[in-house]
Amino acid sequence: MLKLVGKKIGMTHVFKESGSIVPLTLLEIYDNTVLEVIDNPENEEKNVTVAFKKLENSKKISKSVAGIYNKKGIALHKIILGSKVSKNSPLKSGDNIDFSTLLKEGDKINITAISTGKGFAGVMKRWNFRGLEASHGVSISHRSHGSTGQRQDPGKTFRGKKMAGHMGVDKITTRNLEVCIIDKEKSLIAIKGAVPGNSGSQVVIKIKH
Repeated sequence: MLKLVGKKIGMTHVFKESGSIVPLTLLEIYDNTVLEVIDNPENEEKNVTVAFKKLENSKKISKSVAGIYNKKGIALHKIILGSKVSKNSPLKSGDNIDFSTLLKEGDKINITAISTGKGFAGVMKRWNFRGLEASHGVSISHRSHGSTGQRQDPGKTFRGKKMAGHMGVDKITTRNLEVCIIDKEKSLIAIKGAVPGNSGSQVVIKIKH
């Protein structure tokens, strides 16, 4: 799947003719340039390296990375991401990928992003525990998780036990999201439903290509 990098703008909504509301998430897709295309004859896919988000200040990336762009005669970009495309893909080094030719309204795409951080959370919020009884002898531990360990054998708490702890800031992929609106001039697409992450955070859009 071809990967494009963008930014989550925020959420809005539109009204259908029936009067129902459709929630939308706006995504801005960064400008891009294909850095390298590697054709592996043993596989039915090509490895494509794409650079995203042009830079004017060369000090914002390392000299070694800037040397890659200078060697290929391509403008500096902030992000480099690799993906796999079909062997019949016409992409070549130096091309600009026009997302409007790859997507149309109604298409299904996958989006990967870092989820919003929630800080230290208890088990009821983090794992949807029901908590302890509201009365009948339970004192100041209504939202606790109950017992965590075992007896003398094995005498330890197993790794992966659901307990209170840091919640969020996880890499999440949401699949089969519907593309509702495409704005080529503003490099925007509107996705039906919610997308992981805060407004302004980076997202990776995966398209079949």
